[in-house]
Amino acid sequence: MATAFTKWQGCGNDFILVDDMERRISDPAALAKRVCDRHYGIGGDGLILVLPSDKADFRMRIFNTDGSEAEMCGNGIRCFARLVYESGRTDKTAFHVETGAGILRPSLMTIDEKMMVRVDMGEPVLTAARIPVDGFGEERVIDQPITVLGKTYRATCVSMGNPHCVVFLDDLSALDIDRVGPAFESHSWFPNRVNMEFVVVRDRSHLRMRVWERGAAVTLACGTGACATLVAAVLNDKAERAAEIELDGGCLTVEWGKDNHVYMTGPAERVFSGELAE
Repeated sequence: MATAFTKWQGCGNDFILVDDMERRISDPAALAKRVCDRHYGIGGDGLILVLPSDKADFRMRIFNTDGSEAEMCGNGIRCFARLVYESGRTDKTAFHVETGAGILRPSLMTIDEKMMVRVDMGEPVLTAARIPVDGFGEERVIDQPITVLGKTYRATCVSMGNPHCVVFLDDLSALDIDRVGPAFESHSWFPNRVNMEFVVVRDRSHLRMRVWERGAAVTLACGTGACATLVAAVLNDKAERAAEIELDGGCLTVEWGKDNHVYMTGPAERVFSGELAE
């Protein structure tokens, strides 16, 4: 039997979503590698499965292009939210989704006549041991020197359910992200590897970010990375607690609320649907 799929994108971060509420997919890691290939498959930054949950309304699993499973994906959960609503799996515009980073709550809303999704991404994790970052114990890793490929950068590390390292730069045009990104990802600081955000501060309410994603390489956007970027900018007194994050593929609005939760708002758009050949 062929497997139905829908391709979605959020700020250019694209995913193949499969409704697997009946649990028919036995090897999602292998499927992710096959369908995410941009030459021999559908092409995407990851495979997302819609699954039943005994803790929330739905469960979301995401697999990177290399087959590794990620804890969470900010752009992906917005696509997930629109899919389950528009496919009729729920008639609620706000619901709970079980993820590897805990239970999150996306809400669908219309802003300027465009459907958007706002997600309560939970509280940022700042303790090094919980991110995890080796060598810092229970301390926070804020504006700490890190040497990569012979050059020293200043790093701030945050977990949004998955590990991020944020580096502020004066200029992104000289960044060789394809060379530097994988060196950061596999740096000895990060036992579980890391997602890298390279950021220029436009002003205190506008940040420009490029991302190297763990297990997926360069992508046009990263929702959890945008959240980590805002948190890092606030911790380094470079931004207010709400800002627009400009990514390669579009913009997200992120707010670090007084309740210590991070809220991300952005688009999710369907690209096309089809069936996977057996």
